[in-house]
Amino acid sequence: MFDKLSDRLGGVFDRLRGRGALNEADVREAMREVRVALLEADVALSVARDFVEKVTEQAVGQSVLKSVTPGQQVVKIVNDALVEMLGAEASELDLAVAPPAIIMMVGLQGSGKTTTTAKVAKLLKEKERKKVLMASLDVNRPAAQEQLATLGTQIDVATLPIVAGQQPVDIAKRAMQAAKLQGFDVLMLDTAGRLNVDQQLMEEMKAVANVSNPQEILLVVDALTGQDAVNVATSFGEQVNLTGVVLTRLDGDARGGAALSMRAVTGKPIKFAGVGEKLDAIEAFQPSRVAGRILGMGDVVGLVERAAQAIEVEDADKLAAKMAKGQFDLNDLRAQLRQMTKMGGLGALAGMMPGMKKAKAAMAQGGMDDKLLLRMDAIIGSMTQKERDKPALLNAKRKIRVAKGSGTTVQDVNRLLKMHQEMEGAMKRIKKMGGLKGLAAMFGKSGGDLGATMEGMAGLPKGGLGGMGGGGGGFPSLPGMPGGNAGGIPADLANLLNKKK
Repeated sequence: MFDKLSDRLGGVFDRLRGRGALNEADVREAMREVRVALLEADVALSVARDFVEKVTEQAVGQSVLKSVTPGQQVVKIVNDALVEMLGAEASELDLAVAPPAIIMMVGLQGSGKTTTTAKVAKLLKEKERKKVLMASLDVNRPAAQEQLATLGTQIDVATLPIVAGQQPVDIAKRAMQAAKLQGFDVLMLDTAGRLNVDQQLMEEMKAVANVSNPQEILLVVDALTGQDAVNVATSFGEQVNLTGVVLTRLDGDARGGAALSMRAVTGKPIKFAGVGEKLDAIEAFQPSRVAGRILGMGDVVGLVERAAQAIEVEDADKLAAKMAKGQFDLNDLRAQLRQMTKMGGLGALAGMMPGMKKAKAAMAQGGMDDKLLLRMDAIIGSMTQKERDKPALLNAKRKIRVAKGSGTTVQDVNRLLKMHQEMEGAMKRIKKMGGLKGLAAMFGKSGGDLGATMEGMAGLPKGGLGGMGGGGGGFPSLPGMPGGNAGGIPADLANLLNKKK
């Protein structure tokens, strides 16, 4: 969502950093470009103006202009101001009440309210270990109640039984009684929406709020609607005491102005961000991380969290044991490629790594996307179990068969096998090089092999993926695992190997 804004700001700051010494005129010229970039990103005029004035005031100070790295200082000031504009600190749900804690979901029709209700419920169930009950109060949209019931089945969260003809206020009362009697920790009320803000919608929403007295009233808005999302939030905030906002479709190609303006205009914190259609595609909104992504600083913490979710401890344990013996077959490589896909694919991971903007651009230019991971997976999938266990069996005839079966070329098969040979050879050197030191060196080398293989398969020029693997932990050296300071050594595996010593 923030790609265009990130590109514009990146160009401005690259020029600042390249000049060395700065004067006030240089800073003011750069801030004018920042203001234009914010307005083009659909940030509210008042917010953009206040932001630029605040940053300029700090950036033209003598402590900045006379510092050793004035360009870097300006970037830091902009980063801090962005974090403050987005809400400074992450805002969590207030569930510290006598159960059940009631969360009321409001918003316009089509904003993704029902799906978001299920996403938040799933998050509370899995991360907070809460017993959640969902109730649909939407009696206007056809099959709205059935939709929530279906989603509840998918995520294994209880939903209030549907009673035909019952009105929203009565449904809310019944839901509260059921939640108390059955010992639920959280009750989520999915209210009705309309195509636009009208008095009937507001009256119904206020009536439900008066009856249920919710601890949280979350407004769900579609980030793709731009400044209209801010206007909707303002309208709802005038009628009920909103406690937070959930922005959906933050993975879309909108300009990002809604996210940047929401907190400043409404005063309400953004609590969650929807980043995909799947029911686990929601995350807590972290202002500092979002600011880091916008300014090209990456989101390493977010990457590690994704890795923790994608990596199964049992699988990592098995892989660590094989590594200790110097073993690594194509089944292991395939598992790592799939973990990388689970973490969001190449593009998503590159966008979260510091300094990977150019690599991401090279990937896009060369048509390198997540289909590349699928092709590599398809190549391995076209092999027999014996061939995956012992790649040395793959002679010329077998390679032709694998290439035809996977819809690729023999050259692609050879590149994949070469990468595997290098990685397998590195594994065997772990014992000789000694413990984690050998493992670190291995990952640095294998990460480069992976980058080179992907360059070849995507038709990119050699070196197009820059720091992929090794060299102080650029791109994750082995797919699906976060890079570290020692050539991309995965922290989880390092811990496991330490335990085995």
